[in-house]
Amino acid sequence: MYDTLKNSYQLFEEIGRGRFGTIVRAFSPDSAEFVACKIIDKSVLTDETDRACLEKEPKIMTLLSPHPNVLKLFNVFETEDSLAMVLELCEQETLYDRVVKRTLSEPEAAAIMKQLLEAVSHCHRLGVVHRDLKPENVLFDSKNNLKLADFGSAEWAGDGGVMEGVVGTPYYVAPEVLMGREYDEKIDVWSAGVMMYIMLGGIPPFCGESATEIFQAVLRGNLRFPPKVFRSVSPAAKDLLRKMISRDVSRRLSADQALRHPWILSGGEANPID
Repeated sequence: MYDTLKNSYQLFEEIGRGRFGTIVRAFSPDSAEFVACKIIDKSVLTDETDRACLEKEPKIMTLLSPHPNVLKLFNVFETEDSLAMVLELCEQETLYDRVVKRTLSEPEAAAIMKQLLEAVSHCHRLGVVHRDLKPENVLFDSKNNLKLADFGSAEWAGDGGVMEGVVGTPYYVAPEVLMGREYDEKIDVWSAGVMMYIMLGGIPPFCGESATEIFQAVLRGNLRFPPKVFRSVSPAAKDLLRKMISRDVSRRLSADQALRHPWILSGGEANPID
């Protein structure tokens, strides 16, 4: 595979490392652009679930392309022992890197949420549920455009629109996933709402000293806005958060509905909700 890959791209330095492989910066002579190459060693994949995710990710990314807020997949090289995905090159700073530095203003958060919800809405229209939305999986290109990445846990919901299986990351996972029930695409809306809460407040809405404690807090779903942290956050922003981080799935907004919320439409201007 490496020979085929090197015939098509010039490989440079490592820019990232994941559970199963590395990401290197590469140059495409055909497009005269730099790209990112995710190289995965299949020999380390002992779990059948991991192997299934690896096979599914490029297929799902191909289905979702092109969209301005979804990371582009340009090419795939595969052998029995390894897989390489050639991807759009983004800045190394993720949304996680931004939010650990400082809380965001409402206009800043609204600009990010609009692009994130556009990406999520696009996925849902095509029957794809990301299932692991978190700040680490939100990248930005050189022009500061948001790019949703890492579709390793994503699933095609099929005609019924429901899935099973506990996946996700403790702070961001929706309660219905933890309950072991069937769930639908609205788990992504919950996770996006948690991300918005962290952008504005600098803390997660459901905390604990361990994964178990965090899961228990998520299951209780007692959404609060500590006055010291959320004193300057507008009623409109809090209204959207309540409607996205709702334990009652039937009352939780869809991604399309969230995009039409006044706070998103106003660009995060602090207008009260009537």
